[in-house]
Amino acid sequence: MDAIFHRTSIRKYQETPVEAEKIETLLRAAMAAPSACNQQPWEFYVVRNKEKIKELSEASPYAGCAKGAPVVFVPCYRKNCQVPMYAEIDLSAAVENLLLEADSLGLGAVWMGIAPQKDRMVDVRKVLDIPGELEPFALVPCGYPAQERTQEDRYEVERVHYVD
Repeated sequence: MDAIFHRTSIRKYQETPVEAEKIETLLRAAMAAPSACNQQPWEFYVVRNKEKIKELSEASPYAGCAKGAPVVFVPCYRKNCQVPMYAEIDLSAAVENLLLEADSLGLGAVWMGIAPQKDRMVDVRKVLDIPGELEPFALVPCGYPAQERTQEDRYEVERVHYVD
């Protein structure tokens, strides 16, 4: 539970590269997510090329901070999966797992939405030459934090409704 209550969106990173072992652990955490009918529609681009990262940081008006990340994960989903209407939900679970594992490894990351904004999806597809059978879902810049943030308590009792 520590990562759940500690994780925050980190948008500033040290220049220190993220080790290959940690990248694999993050991907394993993402792929451990539940998915509809166990379809596991995900594929991941791991972008460490600085020029590509800069281009990705321009794919959304909110992605500028990605430019300073040593690695950007680009989760995509296969269009031809068993239940495609749930693919984006499946990817949401995978991204959350990745974010939580990043925190537990001493890394910082932030989820930047790309889907369902078609223009952003097209831009990301072009930068990485993503094939047509995949849909770009998000950008997840990741690295060693160059900022410290405290998670706010978002629990609101008035939003809980018990049905006994």
